[in-house]
Amino acid sequence: MKARRIFIAAAIATVAALGGFASTAKGDPAGNAVTEWSVIASNTLVAFPAPAGGAAPALQINMGMTQGAVYDALNAISPRHHRPYLLKRRFSARANKDAATAAAAYRVLKNVVETVPATIPFPNRQALLTALLNEYNAAIGEIPNSPFKTQGINAGEAAAEAMIAARQDDGRFGPSQWEPNDDPGHWQPLIDPNTGLPILDPTPWVGRVRPFLMRTSSQFRTAGPLDYRSAAYAQEFNEVKSLGAINSLTRTMEQTHNAIFWQSAGGPALLWTPVARTLVSDPANHLDMTDAARLLAMMHLSAADAAINCWNDKYHFDFWRPWNAIHRADEDDNPGTERDPDWAALITAPYPDHPSGHLCLDGAHLTTLAIFFGTDDIGFDVTSSRFPNDPPRHFDAFSEPLVEITEARIWAGLHFRTADVQGRGLGRNVAEFMADNYFQQVGN
Repeated sequence: MKARRIFIAAAIATVAALGGFASTAKGDPAGNAVTEWSVIASNTLVAFPAPAGGAAPALQINMGMTQGAVYDALNAISPRHHRPYLLKRRFSARANKDAATAAAAYRVLKNVVETVPATIPFPNRQALLTALLNEYNAAIGEIPNSPFKTQGINAGEAAAEAMIAARQDDGRFGPSQWEPNDDPGHWQPLIDPNTGLPILDPTPWVGRVRPFLMRTSSQFRTAGPLDYRSAAYAQEFNEVKSLGAINSLTRTMEQTHNAIFWQSAGGPALLWTPVARTLVSDPANHLDMTDAARLLAMMHLSAADAAINCWNDKYHFDFWRPWNAIHRADEDDNPGTERDPDWAALITAPYPDHPSGHLCLDGAHLTTLAIFFGTDDIGFDVTSSRFPNDPPRHFDAFSEPLVEITEARIWAGLHFRTADVQGRGLGRNVAEFMADNYFQQVGN
């Protein structure tokens, strides 16, 4: 177990001396409006068509916007003040936190829905706007009218306005990063058998979005894929060729199940947010609403930047997927590889291999959780949308899923091992940068 956790030890060490980010103060009942609006945000954003922002990396950016605004709203009215993300104004400490949370989340989500370009098909746009308005009206209607309710709404709207203004012309829905290249080693899209058209990334602009926390969209550039002519590459090639085939004879039933388990709807954002909500709602952790908002903002802003840097890397390296490489192994000048024109992966994805997008986001989320709580050794359960009726899977440490997902992406036939290892490292680097530069407590 110790060896599995070593790669986030440094992240924990960055805040261990200060006792971690988690507060030990008792305050509001854990979660309530913060966790409720986190659920509303998740359910809203996962319902977007993929090109409109429902694809995992774009969804993660939208979650970052939402949770960042909620944090700023509550932080602006909390006596135990932390460094704001965007909102520098302060509001009355008696402002209603439920109202602030609802106003911040609703205004950002409404903006995200409304600003998807009209050129992108979005048939359920109005239905989502109506559902959001109903949720907001219900939440605000439950709060008795008072100056404190008004102050809370004002704080939430100010935080939302700051976020919306900061994200104007930030690169969302910009041009595709992909430049086709037929040379060996470069990614080529699969062909849709029904249409005969290439299956392309629905949100190829993610890597050019202006970061939330990082200085540039490539600040944590990975070392890059292995040379496809090397012996080390041949070893990874043969590993995924054997374990990742749709009809693999070496992958076990459990490995097949777990490869599919992690391919959950909405991607890592919607895998780890319920874990965070459960942990902040546990009375043993003594976390109030403001703590919950800070944790969710730390997670989602870090993971949003991990997605941006990861997608920037993907199109920078443009490295071929296993199915490209195995079909064209006669072109790689590597005596350790052998072509199989009929090879197919268990699971496919419509963008280049390196680094693993899933593990970029997993690394950011799980490292942030370890940083916030000041330890890796916290148990939690995970449920996948792919197996909603199965009992949740239990893990004893935040690092444990990262070890399994590294293998699972190989079992799925999606990645070479190097893409997984460097992806989780990228996510870890972003989370550590976040902890070093944002969300520190102000004053004593």
